[in-house]
Amino acid sequence: MGDIGGGHDLRLAFVASSAPSAQRGLKSLTGRYAHVAPEDADVIVALGGDGFMLETLHAHQHASKPIFGMHRGTVGFLMNAFDETDLPARIAAAKPIDLAPLVMTATIYDGTSVAAHAINEVSLLRETRQSAKIRVIVDGIVRLPELICDGVLVATPAGSTAYNLSAHGPVVPLNAGVLCLTPISAFRPRRWSGALLPRDARVTFEVLEPEKRPVLAVADYTEVRDVIRVEIAEDPANRFKMLFDPDHDLEERVLKEQFQS
Repeated sequence: MGDIGGGHDLRLAFVASSAPSAQRGLKSLTGRYAHVAPEDADVIVALGGDGFMLETLHAHQHASKPIFGMHRGTVGFLMNAFDETDLPARIAAAKPIDLAPLVMTATIYDGTSVAAHAINEVSLLRETRQSAKIRVIVDGIVRLPELICDGVLVATPAGSTAYNLSAHGPVVPLNAGVLCLTPISAFRPRRWSGALLPRDARVTFEVLEPEKRPVLAVADYTEVRDVIRVEIAEDPANRFKMLFDPDHDLEERVLKEQFQS
């Protein structure tokens, strides 16, 4: 059994993406089950894909409410299967997963800074046809004086199966205690494929030649353009709680990804 408890006494809030399948699911579930506003709920049920799950987690970050996602979108790695049957009991039996996000502090060319959290990854990407030139610093030590690339990212274990995997980074288990540092189309050094860092590492990216080679930073879906410096660290004080069916939990799915052909 999960530790949510309550069964049919659970107060549920339903939210959905704009996708037609999500909206149909929302109409059906709100017609079938009692529901309350998200701020009054014990659990928020999110209908959509992984992108909508990230949006929902960020939107309710400070309320510390668990999110139970059901797949009604395109990519559903972070979601449970959609099933309307006995939903309160299903949620009461769900397995909770606590995720510590990354916190990004991005400094823009004009000197202002923007902070944002990322559950999956923080990525730097070139803005123009020019390759980016980025200095990579880990815990105050310059590890790469100049990385010429399309971009570079730092991913959490939960995010290691997302953009990180597409950039040929490693998939790591949720409890591995590491972060993935992965280049995106690295030109120099050509053979550098990235690194695994301790979860308490502090990564700093300094953009070289920012006027000629502008770079943007993205924390999940928060985008900051024309950055000159980006600092990234895990933020253990902020936790995001997700709920998964016992036979469909996130830890097992991340582990399985290492064996996909």
